[in-house]
Amino acid sequence: MSTNSLITEHFRLTPPQKKALAKLGLHTIEDLLYHFPARYGTTAEVRSIASVMSGEEVAVYGQISGLSMRKGWVSKMPMAEATVSDETGKIKIVWFNQPYLAKMLHDGALVKVHGKIGQRRKKRDAGEEVTGELFMTNPEIEEVGALPATTGSDSLFGQAAASFGYPVYPETRGITSKWFYHSVQKIFKSGVLEKIGAANRLTGASKMDATAASDPIPATILEQYNLPSLQTAMIWIHAPQKEGDALAARKRFAFEEIFFIQLRKQKERLAYEKKPAFKVFKTGVEMESFTKRFPFAQTGAQKRTIEDILGDFRKGHAMSRLLEGDVGSGKTAVAAATVYAVTTSKPPGQDFGALQTAYMAPTEILATQHFESFMQMFAYLGISIGLITGSGCKKFPSKVNPKQATDISRAQLLKWVANGEIPILIGTHALIQKTVKFKNLAYIIIDEQHRFGTAQRQKLRRKDDIAPHLLSMTATPIPRTLALTIYGDLDLSLLDEMPAGRKQIITEVVSPAESERKKVYEKIRTELRAGRQAYVICPRINEPDPEKEAAVIAKSVTEEAERLRRKIFPDFKIDILHSKMTPGAKDKVMTKFKNGETHILVATSVVEVGVNVPNATSIIIEGAERFGLAQLHQLRGRVLRSSHQAYCYVFAETKSEKTADRLHALVTAKNGFELAEFDLSQRGAGELYGRRQWGISDVAMEGIRNIKMVEAARKEAALLLASDPNLARHPLVKTRVEAQKEEIHFE
Repeated sequence: MSTNSLITEHFRLTPPQKKALAKLGLHTIEDLLYHFPARYGTTAEVRSIASVMSGEEVAVYGQISGLSMRKGWVSKMPMAEATVSDETGKIKIVWFNQPYLAKMLHDGALVKVHGKIGQRRKKRDAGEEVTGELFMTNPEIEEVGALPATTGSDSLFGQAAASFGYPVYPETRGITSKWFYHSVQKIFKSGVLEKIGAANRLTGASKMDATAASDPIPATILEQYNLPSLQTAMIWIHAPQKEGDALAARKRFAFEEIFFIQLRKQKERLAYEKKPAFKVFKTGVEMESFTKRFPFAQTGAQKRTIEDILGDFRKGHAMSRLLEGDVGSGKTAVAAATVYAVTTSKPPGQDFGALQTAYMAPTEILATQHFESFMQMFAYLGISIGLITGSGCKKFPSKVNPKQATDISRAQLLKWVANGEIPILIGTHALIQKTVKFKNLAYIIIDEQHRFGTAQRQKLRRKDDIAPHLLSMTATPIPRTLALTIYGDLDLSLLDEMPAGRKQIITEVVSPAESERKKVYEKIRTELRAGRQAYVICPRINEPDPEKEAAVIAKSVTEEAERLRRKIFPDFKIDILHSKMTPGAKDKVMTKFKNGETHILVATSVVEVGVNVPNATSIIIEGAERFGLAQLHQLRGRVLRSSHQAYCYVFAETKSEKTADRLHALVTAKNGFELAEFDLSQRGAGELYGRRQWGISDVAMEGIRNIKMVEAARKEAALLLASDPNLARHPLVKTRVEAQKEEIHFE
């Protein structure tokens, strides 16, 4: 069996199973091996068959016979049946909806069976019940080499009793954890473990090569951190004999993934820093002439960050920095101050012209917002600022009215950018089109960094090998370990202070009782009558959750908006916003809300990163347990945009203790970073943001909780690159690093 061969070549799959495997992204034998258990079930007590009783959960050893497949008389449900016998007796086994088990096993095989004992009942004519034969329904089963002779500690009974537990795999509709378990065991029996070699875990390239038998992690690192080899780890993660085996295997695979992410990121950074960059020198006095015009005093965090960036500008190689800060912490002010330093600097050897900045935002409405902010900040200098989006282009200042912007043609804007007449260009993805060319691009700012991939960022870089300085900004609170991993090529700056005078948002976790809900609506009605606006956030757009079986169905945008219009706020204008709307429709809705034409905006979390609406002072969040804490924090930040008192009302559909603890943290935490760390410890990074967003496996996300592991992986990656920058002495490592895919990002 080849690890690169398709699953369909070795397993007979039903249409639902094929669909389920495709949904999970599992296509090859190798994919199956890297589909790790999510957890491990409890190992049951090993018993002789004669000693078991109805209702017990036990494990028995025996010989299997009578394997057959059939369909239920009434339900027509496919099932497999068999009998397991030991020297003391026999027991019936039935698997519903898993007829494939009858083909994966064979009569006469020695097996271990683990499950709950049931007992059939029969009725006599007189109505008196008598008990029938014992049976197991849908038990776990595995083949063993021999049956235990005794229950002593040196027997197979003793070994089994000491084993850690059976693996429970992530599954989806159409395929079960048991199918994964038996399939992996079949793969192991084929001898594939002997072929495990060079691994490239994160890419479509082969992770296990039959022609190579080397571990992708250098032996010195495995030894230093006491990590098992790839072959051993693969056995331990799928079939651990004790808890230590499973933990060691998961630690190894987590370290491996983080280590290779670090290698790629740090290698990219070293390559970027080799290129020259424009040097920018500005004194404190020069900077103060600009920053003193801000309508608020700078925080200490802003001052430190600006000085760090100015220090990077002086080095002669390109800056790569990530700026994290809560909504309202002043990231735009930091961006403006550093843009001022660049824009008021001349190209080398010239006493005219200006260095240029490209400022990219993920949406048109955000790009327009930044354009308008810069118009106000730079108006006194007479500096030209351009805006380019899919909807059109603008230039500030207008010749007709120096205090206003004017619409201009795309061709004219691109001409002025190319000849250097427009030193600041703000835009969306339109900025990275081939037709956009700069004369002296020295600085790139990317707002909401996680919405753009590295490939998109690189399109803004110059062709003459002069690398622009890069500042990425995000309001998404990211735990430090996650940031150190996914942004290993960037220096980190934190804005962990809020501007003076900014009122703390009042957050209330509200009981779902109708009386309490009415009180919240009355408070919001008071705000609306005072001329303010409000958001209502719902988890769904309109369709039900197909994967959920809970009786409580989350509120949807369309249904809730209609309910609020008819029953709660009939005197106010209500609009909706969600991710399935076109970009143009979203912008139209947000513009109306920003202009005060709409009083209440009912939306999904699409407003998590949105327009600045200072007049919106209240937000209701429905189904709060369905959001991560960091996301809830960002959502409530929508109303933290002015000096008015802001209110956040949080409703949860469940009353679990875990939900209560999380929502209590939302009320008491000082900032988004504290919340992100709490969420990571409580829910795990995979649930925190969704692993697809970062392109990191669940096992690596578990490892990211461990700061020592992340720092060790960073350290070892740096040491390896310092001694072997081109990885010439580590060909397996080099192959894997070069083949790694860009991390996954989405809109």
